[in-house]
Amino acid sequence: MSNIPIVDIDERLRLIGTAHISRESAEVVKQQISEWQPDVVAIELDSNRLAHLQNPEKFDDEALTKVMKEGRTSLLLFQSLLAIEQRKMGMEAGEKVGVDLLAAVDAAEESNIPIELVDRDIQITLKRAWKKMKFREKWRILYSLLADEPDEEDIDVEELLGDGDLITQLMEELRASAPGAGEVLVDERDDYLAGSIEDLRGEKKVLAVIGAGHIDGVKKRLHTNQKLSQERWDELLSVPSPKPVWKIIKWGFPIIILGLFGFLLMQGNYEELLAVAYTWLALNAALAALGALLARGHPLAILTAALASPITSLNPTLAAGWFAGAVQMKIAKPTSKDLQDFLKLDSFGLFWSNRVGRVLLVTAFANLGSSIGAYLAGTAIIGTLLV
Repeated sequence: MSNIPIVDIDERLRLIGTAHISRESAEVVKQQISEWQPDVVAIELDSNRLAHLQNPEKFDDEALTKVMKEGRTSLLLFQSLLAIEQRKMGMEAGEKVGVDLLAAVDAAEESNIPIELVDRDIQITLKRAWKKMKFREKWRILYSLLADEPDEEDIDVEELLGDGDLITQLMEELRASAPGAGEVLVDERDDYLAGSIEDLRGEKKVLAVIGAGHIDGVKKRLHTNQKLSQERWDELLSVPSPKPVWKIIKWGFPIIILGLFGFLLMQGNYEELLAVAYTWLALNAALAALGALLARGHPLAILTAALASPITSLNPTLAAGWFAGAVQMKIAKPTSKDLQDFLKLDSFGLFWSNRVGRVLLVTAFANLGSSIGAYLAGTAIIGTLLV
């Protein structure tokens, strides 16, 4: 008997709780579509994730450049780290990540049954998770992913699927270690999935294929037969704006530094002005260059980070990492093979050994170094002048 949870909400709505790295899940999905013959198959995917699953090699320089220019490098690194962890579990189970969801798509198409993608756009989910996580939560997740401590026992995916209490425990552990991420990745997506599936109900016979971790939450919501309010839909599809204090810091800090430069210049205090300028240039340049160096960037990319940081730190619309990353990509241009190898996401080492990964790291680390350098230089300058 299969361990895959199958839940009937009513005679016209059935949920299947799958694991995205489980061949048994894929087989059960195909069997259910063939035997139950739904009018529509609802799948826990958005259009971007479906496109990636169907064509994982599709990624080019233009896409990489766009990521850098839009300031989404850190977000892409976060997404890549999560994907690597999931893919490693898939390799232990001997399956490709998403095998169950692709099986649902293929089986529906073979039976001429329409599909509906009922998950929220992955970019919105990641942005909301990143925005809602506090610094210590981000650090905990990053540390747990990079620590990479092997389990004493191999993961038995099918046994995991059959143990609802264990799945619930894993979800609760996520909420405990990173409440902000847990709320977005679990609770919000339960709301979104249930709301999307509810909208498909009516006279249609719906088979919904969702992750086993969402089964309990989605089931409870669907049993109420309540549609999401427009206000809740708007909230789930929005990206939280930065807190006003961060906008003040983002724009106020450079204005204060420029104001101090101008004040010293007007006072004719050239000696102090040179000392302040040296502090600003040295710390900005040194730490931005250090970031690019830690990413194993090309010497010219490291130099670019050093030269750009003192200027970009005074302009909130620019970032030193963009320029360093662009130089890195120009000098060590990723090939098609680099792009394909990086998208396999089977090792953390790809971020340093692969040209695509290195471009991302140079961009992110140079930006981080530049930000730290600007903060240290600014506080040192203000502290010196106040003494």
